[in-house]
Amino acid sequence: MYNGIILFLAVGLFASIFSILNDTADVLVVKISGNPNDYTFSVTLESPDTGCDQYANWWEVITPGGDLVYRRILGHSHVNEQPFTRSGGPVQISEDQEVIIRAHMNNTGYGGKAMRGSVAAGFKPVVLEKDFAGYLETEEPQPSGCAF
Repeated sequence: MYNGIILFLAVGLFASIFSILNDTADVLVVKISGNPNDYTFSVTLESPDTGCDQYANWWEVITPGGDLVYRRILGHSHVNEQPFTRSGGPVQISEDQEVIIRAHMNNTGYGGKAMRGSVAAGFKPVVLEKDFAGYLETEEPQPSGCAF
């Protein structure tokens, strides 16, 4: 009996720690259509959304130097839709310009897996420092709220 209780408590503790550590949104897939300086990005994210209190509120395209190229605002949480894909554009880059696509959580900021590459060469996963280009967090556009 005690072994069952200990196992139950250990599983609960592990789930709580995992939940605390998994508070960032990951970029899983990037697909691009269109022409140079007029691309549409379709970005698939996975995020630990719980509602408007915790959700991925945007994904963005930035240069490796930390300049914001494009930001796609996400107007609501995706609690029951994980992973999810949202498109945005026009993204004004050339086909060989290297960029980074990363996601942002409303309550924990940047972090998680990002993608780096170009339209011509494709994109590969990359893990950025959590504070990489953190100053972009206050740049416009900003979300105007959360619908649900």
